[in-house]
Amino acid sequence: MALARVSRNWKQSSGTYAINRCITNKDAPSYHNAETVDRMLYLQSFTKVDHMKFESRGTQAIQGYRFGHAERVPEDYSDSKAEKFRYGNLEATKPGDKPRVVVLGTGWAACRFLKGIDTTIYDVVCISPRNHMVFTPLLASTCVGTLEFRSVTEPVGRVQTALAKDPNSYFYLASCTGVDTDKHEVYCETVSNNELLYEPYQFKVAYDKLVIASGAEPLTFGIKGVKEHAYFLREVSHAQEIRKRLLLNLMLSETPGISEEEKEQMLHCVVIGGGPTGVEFSGELSDFIVRDVYQRYAHVKNYVCVTLIEANEILSSFDVGLRQYAMKHLTKYGVRLVQGVVKEVHSKKLILSDGSVVPYGLLVWSTGVGPSDFIKELKFPKSPGGRIGVDEWLRVPSVEDVFALGDCAGFLEHTGRPVLPALAQVAERQGKYLVELFNKKIGKQNAGKACSANDVVLGDPFVYKHLGSMASVGRYKALVDLSQSKDAKGVSMAGFVSWLIWRSAYLTRVLSWRNRLYVMINWATTLVFGRDNTRIG
Repeated sequence: MALARVSRNWKQSSGTYAINRCITNKDAPSYHNAETVDRMLYLQSFTKVDHMKFESRGTQAIQGYRFGHAERVPEDYSDSKAEKFRYGNLEATKPGDKPRVVVLGTGWAACRFLKGIDTTIYDVVCISPRNHMVFTPLLASTCVGTLEFRSVTEPVGRVQTALAKDPNSYFYLASCTGVDTDKHEVYCETVSNNELLYEPYQFKVAYDKLVIASGAEPLTFGIKGVKEHAYFLREVSHAQEIRKRLLLNLMLSETPGISEEEKEQMLHCVVIGGGPTGVEFSGELSDFIVRDVYQRYAHVKNYVCVTLIEANEILSSFDVGLRQYAMKHLTKYGVRLVQGVVKEVHSKKLILSDGSVVPYGLLVWSTGVGPSDFIKELKFPKSPGGRIGVDEWLRVPSVEDVFALGDCAGFLEHTGRPVLPALAQVAERQGKYLVELFNKKIGKQNAGKACSANDVVLGDPFVYKHLGSMASVGRYKALVDLSQSKDAKGVSMAGFVSWLIWRSAYLTRVLSWRNRLYVMINWATTLVFGRDNTRIG
């Protein structure tokens, strides 16, 4: 038996050597047949497998895995052969198939739409560079350890289980690079990362209906140095980087030989932007300093400082009385409020428009959001501010079967409606409205297929009613403003009771019971044991 195994292994290795030799030996006359060489090249390409590229047979759908030859094609292949192997696609639906809805994004609007879509009527394809939704109102709490990161994320496969189970519904970890509305196709590129061993590749997906909910990007106003040196607070990865930097500065500041000036610079946390995100992060940071830093970093506690810089007034959308309460509370617990405009940002300092220099060890930028490069490049009509222009039913009027909602969309001027603010409740309400439109109007009238909804009666247009605003300011205090607009009268309150309302309201808005349990456990452990200051990574 041992001799048989040796003989079998020798034959296999000889066979592999023969294949490699027949490919590389250009002088071998017995392998001049083109078909044979092609087959050998095909076999050799299996030596490098790309686990993100596997093309299923028949449907040609990108299922998540594809053989290595789909990425790297031998140089002597013709263009037609290379095109066949390099690019995959999800073909258009056929008669008798369910209509396909392609959703771009996994934010508030997209996930609310995905959660409610009737998968007995539609097949769903979701394309996004992240595979989860972020519960942004609680994201600031993760930066200082009040909550764990997984408590504010919901995998998209749990939001809509059809993406993981149904044979014709998929989630693709990719970014959309273009839309061809004539062919009803979107062009995508897989997410790339420096740690990955393969290059990103492109593919296309045909749609019957397209829902664009790709969100927005932080506004930098073209200020020099912001993208290079500041941290944003929009994604979980942003919160992780802020937490790492904060804890690193605290630990390094205790190193022997660090001067007084260096300690003050390293432990100076600067927040740019006095909106709800900036104020809540400043409140969480000041609470972390008072409750945890003073106890665990006693050697440097007197050097820690938080500065909030705002060009106008903090929380400008809130009631005047609530704004004054927030300013007094933040000042009381060590947050220095500065009114100014940032001129430029350097690695360890920023310069204001009046010439004053502000050194910092951590800089968090939270000045609102604007349209992404992808949205800017789309040849769609734009609303004021550069968002995709939509009508009263959230349709892009210049093209067929395209809808837009959330932070990337705004009403066109001819509708007579103002562009809605980039808030989570706006996006969620739009997602809820649009999914009802798809399920009860378009789907019930068999208008889900491409170019078949022209004569559909869509019913009432979308109407947004503001439910109010809330913001935490730290130390068990919060603001609640239930007025429908800045100038309208309504219930407004601040203090401990408002903090209980703030927590209860957001706890009920967390998407799953799983995450609600996580959040409650995190809040309880933080209250009893304090925040975790472990720096990982």
